[in-house]
Amino acid sequence: MRITSTSCICPVLVCLCFVQRCYGAAHHGSIKVTRNQTKHIEGETEVHHRPKRGWVWNQFFVLEEHMGPDPQYVGKLHSNSDKGDGSVKYILTGEGAGTIFIIDDTTGDIHSTKSLDREQKTHYVLHAQAIDRRTNKPLEPESEFIIKVQDINDNAPKFTDGPYIVTVPEMSEMGTSVLQVTATDADDPTYGNSARVVYSILQGQPYFSVDPKTGVIRTALHNMDREAREHYSVVIQAKDMAGQVGGLSGSTTVNITLTDVNDNPPRFPQKHYQLYVPESAQVGSAVGKIKANDADTGSNADMKYTIINGDGSGVFSISTDKETREGILSLKKPLNYEKKKSYTLNIEGANTHLDFRFSHLGPFKDVTMLKVIVGDVDEPPLFTMPSYVMEVYENARIGTPVGTVTAHDPDAANSLVRYFIDHNTEEDRYFTIDASTGTIKTAKIFDREETPWYNITVAASEIDNPGLVSHVPVGVRILDVNDNPPELARDYDVVVCENTKPGQVIQTITATDKDNSANGARFHFSLDEGLSLNPNFTLRNNEDNTASILTRRRRYSRSTQDIYYLPVLISDGGVPPLSSSSTLTIRVCACERDGRVRTCHAEAFLSSAGLSTGALIAILLCIVILLAIVVLFITLRRSKKEPLIISEEDVRENVVTYDDEGGGEEDTEAFDITALRNPSAAEELKYRRDVRPEVKPLSRHHPSSSLDSIDVQEFIKQRLAEADLDPSVPPYDSLQTYAYEGHRSEAGSISSLDSATTHSDQDYNYLGDWGPEFKKLAELYGEIEPERTT
Repeated sequence: MRITSTSCICPVLVCLCFVQRCYGAAHHGSIKVTRNQTKHIEGETEVHHRPKRGWVWNQFFVLEEHMGPDPQYVGKLHSNSDKGDGSVKYILTGEGAGTIFIIDDTTGDIHSTKSLDREQKTHYVLHAQAIDRRTNKPLEPESEFIIKVQDINDNAPKFTDGPYIVTVPEMSEMGTSVLQVTATDADDPTYGNSARVVYSILQGQPYFSVDPKTGVIRTALHNMDREAREHYSVVIQAKDMAGQVGGLSGSTTVNITLTDVNDNPPRFPQKHYQLYVPESAQVGSAVGKIKANDADTGSNADMKYTIINGDGSGVFSISTDKETREGILSLKKPLNYEKKKSYTLNIEGANTHLDFRFSHLGPFKDVTMLKVIVGDVDEPPLFTMPSYVMEVYENARIGTPVGTVTAHDPDAANSLVRYFIDHNTEEDRYFTIDASTGTIKTAKIFDREETPWYNITVAASEIDNPGLVSHVPVGVRILDVNDNPPELARDYDVVVCENTKPGQVIQTITATDKDNSANGARFHFSLDEGLSLNPNFTLRNNEDNTASILTRRRRYSRSTQDIYYLPVLISDGGVPPLSSSSTLTIRVCACERDGRVRTCHAEAFLSSAGLSTGALIAILLCIVILLAIVVLFITLRRSKKEPLIISEEDVRENVVTYDDEGGGEEDTEAFDITALRNPSAAEELKYRRDVRPEVKPLSRHHPSSSLDSIDVQEFIKQRLAEADLDPSVPPYDSLQTYAYEGHRSEAGSISSLDSATTHSDQDYNYLGDWGPEFKKLAELYGEIEPERTT
């Protein structure tokens, strides 16, 4: 099969296609031969045939960005088996087949239906095959070919990394490389000049230049000074088509900053300076500043200040402030206007980081002269010593001199000085001072054992100027006097065993003394010489501030004597020596054979008479139970039982409850209401609280004359007296209500309580004529007898 391309349209493209075809024929093999082999049945001899011509290989080209109205012709496929009768069918497969590239299956012509962009895809790989239309069998093997997208200049150069920020040292030589910029062009660099970029400088001349091929930016002037101009903005252009007319271009900005080098020496603005310093300035304090100017920056402007000579080099010192680059003048020694009124200093300021390339510009240091004038100041008195230490014996009398402090006026006036003690602490009140001489005296009697040291502050001021005060610390040490006798170091519990032997050490004792070692460190122990010789114990002085107690008997008996008392005399080595007497208590105890104490007399008695812990707990528990029983019994005795029989007149709880609904007006037996009216009836009836009372019905014709014979006032007084004298009633008030209205009223009683027992003058017989609805009322008030049904 032969592939023919006719994509070369213009004469230039025709030449390019011719070169490409020749290049492809020489390097890629424009003719591809496939060897046809035939398989035979087993046993037959293999027959070799002459190979047929296969695909004629050639690359296809298609121009990118084709904007024509018709599909762009790409090329043609042709097979040797094609006789032109239409029996051969060409099939195209692969990338873009059927969508971007279409083929005429009869003629083999290939067309591009879309505009292609080489920058998105440079080539397409397709497969071509020729088959027989009648049998659909391949006439030749399938072959692969490539359609390349031919580039046109449709992309301008671009600086992908811009804008740029770069630095270059000042004073650099001309031609010093600053930066290399690179522009990229998306067009094909292997085809034509579409991607051939040329660089040029649009802005930044005459300070910088650019290499047109490499894009390297260089300095174009000698000795560019940062102090004159520091920042530069350079615009670089990149143009394709080798810079020819019609080429596309792009630009970028390069911001160039000149960095500093040490090409400027420091300079003092003045050659002479004058500084005023008062004589009261404190040693170590800063008294002034000085600065040399340097046009450089950073470390190139760092400098160091020194005093190179002058009469004040030993009085002043100078240091450098790293931040401000100033020289700080400090005072090394105190100033005294009366001795020296001025000083002269020569101060040098020099760079610390030198660049020897610029040493020809001069020495990188400068010198100036500074005159320091000392100012006169009225100063406070000055003590002859920075501190004082004095001593005084304890127990010294009040007013004993301790020591003297001295101060004088350092000024030329030499004013008189007055002394006093600052009473800021309690210790300052223990001493007094002579205001004129400065002699310190005691104001109380001191005890070294209580306070061995006192710290006070003495002040001095000028009589002419009391506001100027100076202070000095004074320490007073209290010296020891042997005024404390020695005593035993502790209370000793001395035990001697019954079975001890003579000469046995039973205790070693020591002593203490509140005085210091000079007056009480050495002790001497002895028995009281005023007493007779002790037959039981003796004391041995060990000469090392200790003493030993020894036995003098072979055996001791607790039953005979269980406690012994041994007086001991202790003296110290002070001047004069002091002594004291102490008594040791020695107990006789029973001991084991190895000397361990088993029991002593008092402990044995307690042990024999003692009880175990369990027995003590049981006794205490019994005592608690007995106390609980007694308390319960007393509580029960004090509780009172309420009587079951009460008087009927106590109507507070005389309420009878029952469950039936009652008989209405005929129910007259539930409660005898006459008892509330007649006090005599209430006295006759006394019933129990826990028994339902049986009240007999009152007679309808009870005589009312008996009520008149009872004096209700006397009855109430009698009941009140009984209630006051009755010790068994509860302590509460009793309210008793009586419905008796009296017997001397001419109108008579209007109460309905006795309506059932009295006769009325009114005739109620007419109620019987009212009908069955008023039958019950007629029976109650009339003379009609009620009907009783059995």
